[in-house]
Amino acid sequence: MRYTSACQTPRAVANGSPSREKIRPNGVEETGKATFKSRDFDVRPLLVIWEMTQACDLKCMHCRASAQPHRHALELSTAEAFNLVDQVANMRVPMFVLTGGDPLKRPDLQAIVQYARHRSVKTSLTPSATRLLTREAVFKLKESGLMRLALSLDGSTAQLHDGFRGVPGSWKRTLDAVEWSHEAKLPVQVNTRVTLHNLHDLDNLVELLTSIKVVLWSVFFLVPIGRGQISNLLSPEEHEAVFAKLYAASKRVRFHIKTTEGQHYRRYVLQQHAQAAQSMTAIADLIAHAPSGVNDGKGFVFVSHTGEVYPSGFLPLSAGNILWEPLADIYRNSPLFLSLRDVSQLKGKCGRCEFQDVCGGSRARAFALTGDALAEEPCCSYIPVTQGDLG
Repeated sequence: MRYTSACQTPRAVANGSPSREKIRPNGVEETGKATFKSRDFDVRPLLVIWEMTQACDLKCMHCRASAQPHRHALELSTAEAFNLVDQVANMRVPMFVLTGGDPLKRPDLQAIVQYARHRSVKTSLTPSATRLLTREAVFKLKESGLMRLALSLDGSTAQLHDGFRGVPGSWKRTLDAVEWSHEAKLPVQVNTRVTLHNLHDLDNLVELLTSIKVVLWSVFFLVPIGRGQISNLLSPEEHEAVFAKLYAASKRVRFHIKTTEGQHYRRYVLQQHAQAAQSMTAIADLIAHAPSGVNDGKGFVFVSHTGEVYPSGFLPLSAGNILWEPLADIYRNSPLFLSLRDVSQLKGKCGRCEFQDVCGGSRARAFALTGDALAEEPCCSYIPVTQGDLG
């Protein structure tokens, strides 16, 4: 089926041998084994992401935040940051992700991580690979209670990665940071943004990640906001080809694989499980037993550097501000979040798709390309079937 969206243009995927992944269709899109764990995403999210600052010394071509060299005067203060940690603790959120910009630009970073540990909040950090990311910084963060370091790696070579990041030496410092983390016994996650620039390199990147012993590979699919350009967006067919690569890779690697803004990967994995079962009713059974998937505003909430609350960092619709309203109230009761968690409000083919609760499509990409956060996923090639066809 052809589409007229920005995702429509078909292109060949270089080095297109298939790959795998391991899924937990409870929403973290984690990979291959169909072991599902339920969570009530109407009550609390799986992840709270806090953009500690927009300041960053890199010049990434796809930066969601359109990061700047200097910190914003209205960033949350240390006291306000502690209050946010308290709210996350009271909501009993499984993971609190500290991101940016570059969190290392904040001199109170270590104190915030320490306070999170004091409140029994598990933290993960996504620093930028600049001169601020040192062995000493990694060890201090580990000692402060950091649970995981998430590093960006967009290519298997310095030329490819540094071209993405806009600063020479970023690739080497990233690999150095991996080694420092291993020395500090701090688990390492790698984040990769998939665009036309690195499609051909995914197989090589899998081999590199295997050699450096990461625990999780988070694959980000482009949403054209900030510096992310629509010209780098994958077609629906290219999304499917990448899904095949991830699925095949997850069959043979030791680390977990998850997707971000690639919700339809969960649909792909369930299809592969059903195909392996060689049963006409397998897909219906899998869908019936798969809990709701994480999506923008559904198990996921993003707090900006000034306290604005968004369904995700890629969906720039504010539902309130933590300086004036509790995060729990915004997440649970705002009309925006309620609508995003109500699959009956989805439009187009997402509204009639049998995978709508497991997948739901990228609400951020739908908004970026159509102006409607409830529109159908523009970069999905799947054609829904009727319930009767499921068996």
